[in-house]
Amino acid sequence: MNTPHETRPFQAHGHMDVVTLDDFTLGRGVFEPGWRWSEDVKPIAGTDSCQVRHTGFCVSGQMTVSFDDGTEMDIGPGDVVLIQPGHDAWTVGDEPCVLLDSGVMAYAKPV
Repeated sequence: MNTPHETRPFQAHGHMDVVTLDDFTLGRGVFEPGWRWSEDVKPIAGTDSCQVRHTGFCVSGQMTVSFDDGTEMDIGPGDVVLIQPGHDAWTVGDEPCVLLDSGVMAYAKPV
């Protein structure tokens, strides 16, 4: 992950480093304080909410995910997550949230 095959910058507040090995893709998302999907990735994705299914592990920091149905989920260090399509999310606190995510093949790529 220290020499990613690709780095996808967000509008502001972070980036996604991506490594692809054959049919396996892993991303390391660095979601800086102030990051919010609806502000930092929505302009790239072109959808009303995130339509990517994320599977991963939170290395550090905290994030809140708000699903289209109104439910919310908090993520913190050590959490293994499955986040279904149809959500917004934002970093909580003053430290970046770092997530390893195997659901990023199309994440934060311009349409």
